[in-house]
Amino acid sequence: MTDHDATGSDPAEPVALDDLVGDWLTLPDLAEALGTDVGKVRRILQDRRVVGVRRGERSTFQVPARFLVPLHLVDPSNAGRPDDGGRLGVLASLQGTIVVLTDAGFSDAEIVEWLFRPDDELGEPPLDALLAGRKAHVRRVAQALA
Repeated sequence: MTDHDATGSDPAEPVALDDLVGDWLTLPDLAEALGTDVGKVRRILQDRRVVGVRRGERSTFQVPARFLVPLHLVDPSNAGRPDDGGRLGVLASLQGTIVVLTDAGFSDAEIVEWLFRPDDELGEPPLDALLAGRKAHVRRVAQALA
């Protein structure tokens, strides 16, 4: 990670993204999970609703699986009732947070790392805070990195 590390963690201790993220989805897997086609997934990437990295033995582009949530939790601050369809969507608050971090000069790999690494001010990884509906707090912390 570059000098953007404001998590209180020792930047001299590199953490592999796989250790932080866990499960990943290739573009075809992401399309299947969202019930759409790869072309629409590419638009989701272009719109910066999600970010990913090239990884694995074949260096395929992959996105963290935790960016997807049950459809009724896409907007945690306005969570609806679960449906039995088990459909998934992209966490809505992710896009604005990605934009803030991109504007601060973070690469996509650094964005993924920041979202998954525990943050002292938030008391948890930023992605967990977003999933809990704490978008404003996460964005304030992200803006302080600029």
